[in-house]
Amino acid sequence: MITRKKWMKLTIIMFICTFLLVSGVHDRDAKAFSNQVIQIGAVGDDVIELQSRLQYLGFYTGKIDGVFGWRTYWALRNFQYEFGLEIDGLAGATTKQKLARASQYNEKYVKDQINKGNKFTHYGGVDLNKQKTGGKDGAAGKTNQKPSNRAPQGNNQNQKPAGNTQNQNTANNNQQARGNNQGGGTANQQPATPAPPAKPTATNVPNGFSQNDIKLMANAVHGESRGEPYIGQVAVAAVILNRLESPSFPHTIAGVIFEPGAFTAVADGQIWLTPNETSKKAVLDAINGWDPTGGAIYYFNPNTATNKWIWSRPQIKQIGKHIFCK
Repeated sequence: MITRKKWMKLTIIMFICTFLLVSGVHDRDAKAFSNQVIQIGAVGDDVIELQSRLQYLGFYTGKIDGVFGWRTYWALRNFQYEFGLEIDGLAGATTKQKLARASQYNEKYVKDQINKGNKFTHYGGVDLNKQKTGGKDGAAGKTNQKPSNRAPQGNNQNQKPAGNTQNQNTANNNQQARGNNQGGGTANQQPATPAPPAKPTATNVPNGFSQNDIKLMANAVHGESRGEPYIGQVAVAAVILNRLESPSFPHTIAGVIFEPGAFTAVADGQIWLTPNETSKKAVLDAINGWDPTGGAIYYFNPNTATNKWIWSRPQIKQIGKHIFCK
């Protein structure tokens, strides 16, 4: 029988254990990142850690270089979406805390590779000794092991929207911002000057797409998904762009949208409704690299679809009322 004295001792021990556990979690979170909000255009150690943790979880597959460009931005948004956070592309206190708890960051290993000028992999669940580091000649290391069980969400690296070029300035030590431009575009490096390096900037102008392309896509998005959540509207625009790059579809925006039987909005005339600003914004977000579908080229509404063939397509995910598939 437990005496009062023993019960008090057990209670004290349990309290101490709980306190140490909670303190350990907060201590781990406190050591992650600095107190600043990390946003596009930022450079430095916080961005290196952000890219490393996102890559550890499979959301970011670009170069870890400490330059917060578009690829990092969209990887962060996809992480926020998958983890139920506010989707704003900003690494604030809540996002950083969630990242710190969901991932690991070996600062010494990552920075050693950067200081040596190596390109390298930093995948979760892969022993560091088995992670290859490409040489300074630029040959990226590869590993036969998969990064983790989580597939990158909405980050299709084979997607290359035509002419989607983002410009980024030179970062510290003339590090290239190459790899931080989402959507397969190129990052134009400005020549180094004796002046202190400026923070990188990125443009939201969708070069390579005509105003007619953008208007036509906005019409299609509005006609197909105006009742869907915003991410669902971006997803429809992303499908159009994914088809644009697929050899199975026409290679112009107009060709993709007006391909016979491709879109319900074309068949029923809703494509000619005047698009709202939300539809236009969704198109620009998709052109600049946000693909919430993970590379889908088809989608359908399971409540209304009667075509047996579309049900046979490999499904990726459901966003709103639409199921997106390959």
